Amino acid sequence: MDAVILAAGQGTRLRPLTEDKPKGMVEVAGKPILTHCFEQVLALGAEELYVVVGYKKQAIIDYYEDEFEGVPITYTHQREQNGLARALLTVEEHVDDDFMLLLGDNIFEANLCDVITRQREERADAAFLVEEVPWEEASRYGVCDTNKYGEITEVVEKPEDPPSNLVMTGFYTFTPAIFHACHLVQPSNRGEYEISDAIDLLLHSGRTIDAIRMDGWRVDVGYPEDRDAAEQRLQEDAVPAEGGSADDDSASVAQSGSE
Repeated sequence: MDAVILAAGQGTRLRPLTEDKPKGMVEVAGKPILTHCFEQVLALGAEELYVVVGYKKQAIIDYYEDEFEGVPITYTHQREQNGLARALLTVEEHVDDDFMLLLGDNIFEANLCDVITRQREERADAAFLVEEVPWEEASRYGVCDTNKYGEITEVVEKPEDPPSNLVMTGFYTFTPAIFHACHLVQPSNRGEYEISDAIDLLLHSGRTIDAIRMDGWRVDVGYPEDRDAAEQRLQEDAVPAEGGSADDDSASVAQSGSE
C-alpha cells in the first residue's frame, strides 16, 4: 500500500517557526515533523511515498531528495492552497490502488495499524482513525456521526452544531474512488475544497466507511505550543516504565502503535 502525505500548507499559525521553512520541516524532538510521518507510514508497510508540497517546497525536496530509508518519494505540487480535496487530486495520476493518507502536521503514537488491517479486510471502501474530543471542541474539526455498526454515516467540516463529538484525526485509508469524489466537490463557505465534502459524497453514493477509534494519542502541530506538547509526549513515551528497560518500552510502543 502506498502512502500520501499532505504537506503543502503555509503553517501561518506556527509562526515564527515557519517564517523560513514549511511546517513539515519544523523539528519535534530533534527531527522534522515529516520525518515522524515517514517513519510512521513506513512502519505500516508503505511501498512508495507521495508527498504533496507547496509553501517553500524546495526545503522539503532538498532535504529528502528522492527517497527515505530506501522507499521512493514522488513530489506533487499544490500551487494554490485551496483545500485538502484539491491537494489530494495532485496525486491522482500516480495512485491506482488502495492507499493511506496522512496529514503532514500530525504526530501519532496510536493504533494506525488497525486502520490498515480494516482496509485490507475489504470490509469497507475506506477507514478512518477517529477520536472523541470534548463537545465544546468538536466544532474545530471534521466531525463524524456513526451507526451502531461503527460505520460513518455523516461527515461535517467544522459544524456550528456538531452531530457528535467524534472527530477525524488525520489518518485515513481510501480506494481510488475518493478521487472521483474530490472532482465533484464544490467550494465550501470557507472557499476551500474540503475533503470532508468528498467523503460525504462517497457516503451518499453507497460506499462504506468504517470508524476506528484511536487507542493512544496524537498531536496536531498547528501552533508553537503544540510542537512543545508533542515533544513532551514523545519524551514521556521514551522513558522506560518502572521495572522495565528502554528496549522493552520501545517494543511496547511499536506493538501498540505500529509506527
